[in-house]
Amino acid sequence: MNTFALAVSDGITIAKRNLIKVKRVPDLIVFTALSPIMFVLVFAYIFGSVIDLPGISYRAFLIAGIFTQTVLFGSTWTGRGMAEDMQKGIIDRFRSLPMSPSAVLVGRTTSDVAINVISLFVMSLTGLLVGWRIRTSVLDAILGFLILLLFAYALSWVMAVVGLWIRTPEVFNNASFIVIFPITFIANTFVPSESLPGVLRVIAEWNPVSAVTQATRELFGNTHPDMPAPDAWPLQNPVLASLAWTAIILVIFVPFAIHRYQKAVSR
Repeated sequence: MNTFALAVSDGITIAKRNLIKVKRVPDLIVFTALSPIMFVLVFAYIFGSVIDLPGISYRAFLIAGIFTQTVLFGSTWTGRGMAEDMQKGIIDRFRSLPMSPSAVLVGRTTSDVAINVISLFVMSLTGLLVGWRIRTSVLDAILGFLILLLFAYALSWVMAVVGLWIRTPEVFNNASFIVIFPITFIANTFVPSESLPGVLRVIAEWNPVSAVTQATRELFGNTHPDMPAPDAWPLQNPVLASLAWTAIILVIFVPFAIHRYQKAVSR
């Protein structure tokens, strides 16, 4: 069996192991489902009553941003899982097995896609209850969800690097929050980027989170001609920009995470 096939086969085995672990911890499933519900309801009913957008309800505008925020938080399961496995010595057990060095990372990032699928499904149902609707074709909607999942998968590799570097789940929680909080809020997730002042607007326009959010808004039909047209290239071409950002993150962080993993287990 060649190296690539071995990595895929071993990665599938590790992914199954992680999903079985999730199944045996029902609290994880419950809170994974409750978190997006809370975000949708809180933002829809609190901010929705005070923010007025031209031609579109704030709730329709909001859901794409909540989707993106949720998959961002979902990507942290990878880093937290890696830090926990390192702390408990499970990685040392994997090292003694005849398996591909990248299998642990492939399995972890792949299994966490399933958690994001659950979150998006629950959040979509909640969005429908508060008035959100998909107003485009089925293919556009599927592409929107795929862009969210691909972006989350790419970020999982970033979080894997952080988890391997920090190694303790408690510290990882704080470190990941420091990263996720600013890139989520200095973006067009909750307000149009055009409404942000000066430097914050420029950052928001070139923030990958903004591109993904704008792409899903357009693919779900949650935009309106009366809204100000974005000036920055990533928001004028959000689907292309989202795919480009995803590819860049994967090209940089997949080999970086594998290198970091090999360095960590060789100690």
